[in-house]
Amino acid sequence: MAAVADKSGEAVVAAAANNNSTLVVETAKSESKEFNVQKLVDMFTKLNPSAKEFFPSSYQTNNNNNFNQVPVNKQSVGNENYSNRKRINNYNQGRRRLNGRAFRAQRDDSIRRTVYVSDIDHTITEERLAVLFSICGQVVDCRVCGDPNSVLRFAFVEFTDEEGARAALNLGGTMLGFYPVRVLPSKTAILPVNPTFLPRSEDEREMCTRTVYCTNIDKKVSHAEVKNFFESACGEVTRLRLLGDHVHSARIAFVEFAIAESAIIALNCSGMVLGTQPIRCFPELLL
Repeated sequence: MAAVADKSGEAVVAAAANNNSTLVVETAKSESKEFNVQKLVDMFTKLNPSAKEFFPSSYQTNNNNNFNQVPVNKQSVGNENYSNRKRINNYNQGRRRLNGRAFRAQRDDSIRRTVYVSDIDHTITEERLAVLFSICGQVVDCRVCGDPNSVLRFAFVEFTDEEGARAALNLGGTMLGFYPVRVLPSKTAILPVNPTFLPRSEDEREMCTRTVYCTNIDKKVSHAEVKNFFESACGEVTRLRLLGDHVHSARIAFVEFAIAESAIIALNCSGMVLGTQPIRCFPELLL
């Protein structure tokens, strides 16, 4: 017989090996409960140690439904298409990298075929500038930028090949209008125009020819004062949108006239003082 007592002395467990194979638990209150040890042994022997319940989900089975203690990739548990998805993702990433390299290569090629032209007279149009540079090669695109009433306007001219761009550098110093132009290799490519910003119908195109965009408008000037300014100098104004916020020191406006001739006259208002600041006017089609 063997006996084990805890440190508090409140319980004593006695185990006896006799014919009945019984386990007796005695408490401080002399209460006892008997368990048949043989029954417990029988219960444990009926358990299958290879049963699914004894192994976590990260273990896999073989063909005989026996569990092998070899962890599998956690990402593939419960997802038979993981490997296929991974291959697809790798393909998409590779395609994006390829597209990025192709875009950079195309942009660099466009830059090499483009020249930067400065000191352009305000009377020179894009068509006239393209005609001048067409003697160097076929012109793909010609984009004039800047204030149309300023001598500080500049342009980008893109050719179909690099030879045309190199030949265009020799046109530096050519008199175009009242000023000699400067021609340098471009450091940027001409960005394509977002088609959603362009007029989509004949009515919208006609409206754009009657509209001007004005900047640097004094914040103290009211909507009525802006309208009266343009009507007195240019003609009837059918619609005026005066925009601004608390961040910028000046406001902008879109002025729509009744006829296109009034819009052309309004372009000459650049530099005139409205309130306390000189305004600047641009054709809306240049935006």
